[in-house]
Amino acid sequence: MARSDVVLDRLTRLHPKKIDLSLGRTLDLLEKLGRPQDRLPPVVHVAGTNGKGSTIAFIRAILEAAGKRVHVYTSPHLARFHERIRLAGKLVDEDALSRALEECEAVNAGAAITLFEIVTVAALKLFSEHPADVLLLEVGLGGRFDTTNVVERPLACVITPVSIDHVEFLGDTLAKIAFEKAGILKAGVRAVIADQEPEAREVIEKRAEQVRAPLLIGAQDFQAREERGRLVFEDGDGLLDLPPPALPGDHQIGNAGLAIATLRATFPDLPESAFAAGMVNVQWPARLQRLSHGALVDMAPKPSELWLDGGHNEAGGKALAAALAYMGKRAPRPLIMIVGMLTTKDSRAFLAPFKALASEIVAVPVAADHAGRAPVELAEIAGEMGVTASQAAGVGEALASLARRAWPAPPRVLITGSLYLAGAVLADNGTPPT
Repeated sequence: MARSDVVLDRLTRLHPKKIDLSLGRTLDLLEKLGRPQDRLPPVVHVAGTNGKGSTIAFIRAILEAAGKRVHVYTSPHLARFHERIRLAGKLVDEDALSRALEECEAVNAGAAITLFEIVTVAALKLFSEHPADVLLLEVGLGGRFDTTNVVERPLACVITPVSIDHVEFLGDTLAKIAFEKAGILKAGVRAVIADQEPEAREVIEKRAEQVRAPLLIGAQDFQAREERGRLVFEDGDGLLDLPPPALPGDHQIGNAGLAIATLRATFPDLPESAFAAGMVNVQWPARLQRLSHGALVDMAPKPSELWLDGGHNEAGGKALAAALAYMGKRAPRPLIMIVGMLTTKDSRAFLAPFKALASEIVAVPVAADHAGRAPVELAEIAGEMGVTASQAAGVGEALASLARRAWPAPPRVLITGSLYLAGAVLADNGTPPT
């Protein structure tokens, strides 16, 4: 076990709950560490339900194409914890991560604190100690009481599309969830928000007005669209005609547009070439990622396509289904889904958009420590939708079973339903993020 894993295991035991939204414990520890949150590079703070990671990936790709040094903080990780912290373009190394965690552990001195709180403090400490031009900071959950919401004066605040998720913590309506997301908005700080459902937009606009945050709104102040295989972005400063995003799916057009709008408002001197390079070079694992080699790929039916996506809520299901439907029109193949989900997610809402697309759904478990839904339950839901369903002990077994069949046409296999499942797939395939 790596040194950092040993420390993380100890830190997990400092608080009885995995999630407990509060800023008090974080602020106390930051104060004891000398307030590293006051010594960060300019911060772009990103909240929302879907698309946070992809939007950050686009921003990072564009900035790095322009020669900027970029720190990134995202969660959860897929295969290794180190993926959460990127220092000036590179994943944090084992020694630096371990030292930061151990120092935070020592200063915390056994006080109650959640794992996300203390690792976020460790990340902020690392970001304050390494020079960079910008820090892209992703909200973990909600926004108002999220641990990342300790930066008093970010460069910009971004809110991706808001939808129903984490109702046990954020509320069961769009308005309640949007209120929590809008909690990151700060007085006088530019806010850039994606096109939202009216219920969510109203709440965000009201909060922006209350704190006097200048607001740019998707589909009103800027828009991005696909035209003849290109991405066309337009705002008050003009038009950009760019290559299509390397991340597949129509929903990525919107994520790219939000990233471009944010950078046009905060880094006005970026050349158009950087935006173009960012569209081509962007990478974000487990978001409709084509797996082309690896141990699991070798187990899949030959020839077939193997895709991986960490989508897990209703909005994610709709976006993913739309992307698969588009693929099916361009290159028809039977769609086989290997699905594992958590008990905290609405499996029926996630799977519903695939009712007319999936030829078969194979339900698999998610790692036991992540409250995975029993495969028999997932299979029952798929069966009630009218989709042929079965169960397997894991992704490898599911792929091996599919490979033993005779296929009239090579299938398109999609592994989806949970980021935790996606992380396990990348690890087992031998292709973890770098």
